[in-house]
Amino acid sequence: MKHWVKAFRLRTLPLALASIGMGAFLAASAGKFNCGVFALCALTTILLQVLSNLANDYGDSVHGADGARRTGPSRAVQSGVISLKAMRNAIILFSALSLLSGIGLIYLAFGWSPQVFGFFLGLGVLAILAAITYTAGYKPYGYMGLGDISVLIFFGFVGVMGSAYLYEQALKWEYLLPAISTGLFSVGVLNVNNIRDIDSDKEAGKISIPVRIGRTKAVVYHWFLLGTGFALGLTYVLMNYTSYWQLIIVLALPGLIKNAKAVKQHTESSKLDPFLKQMALTTLLYVVLFGVGQLIA
Repeated sequence: MKHWVKAFRLRTLPLALASIGMGAFLAASAGKFNCGVFALCALTTILLQVLSNLANDYGDSVHGADGARRTGPSRAVQSGVISLKAMRNAIILFSALSLLSGIGLIYLAFGWSPQVFGFFLGLGVLAILAAITYTAGYKPYGYMGLGDISVLIFFGFVGVMGSAYLYEQALKWEYLLPAISTGLFSVGVLNVNNIRDIDSDKEAGKISIPVRIGRTKAVVYHWFLLGTGFALGLTYVLMNYTSYWQLIIVLALPGLIKNAKAVKQHTESSKLDPFLKQMALTTLLYVVLFGVGQLIA
């Protein structure tokens, strides 16, 4: 069981919860929060994240990205503690669980409204497919450098604006700012991972953004992600400013700066690994501070 728990990669869950947490805070500040919707939204998000982690373990092992030169934590399939067949079965199981949880979430939020139900069901199926095909399948899009775009879409636009819509049942375009902000921080976590694995990814033919542009430019790209993400969040706060409490999001800034400096300073891949978790937790802290500031205001 401990091998499965390790394969679930629980340290990635704060990042998954950050995006739906931002949507929940935005809805709560508009007086539209629903505990049941939040519970099912969190469950669906966790299942999708675990599914993505299992598929990533499977796909990278099959395609060779989890080879001997990889410096991150050992993967279950690559190390042999979980077989390919068992991992495939787990991927099928978590796909089914994600779908069932998502259907329950959509029904709770909208009831039986065929048009809306069908749209969100389709979105859920796309999320499942995106989770699986990032590194698994014949032509995984993560190996073509499209992972950053996918993370921005699903952890930003879909995660934040989609979850806010579940509560409010209205599309508010001003939510684009916190949505993109959260999405960019999530891309930042992926970028740390890809900078860490730049050598092993290059050998395996995984053309991530750092592999494509080189480490020096990938560091600049990282500073851009974190700086732009914070600027967009602060812009939303200033556009909706009513209380100085909203400015408590600046307390997340030291964590962002620490991460950006670490990516620049630590050229040894092994020293970058702790900053994956640090960036994920900083993103969650940012969301909590943002939300608390909005609610108190």
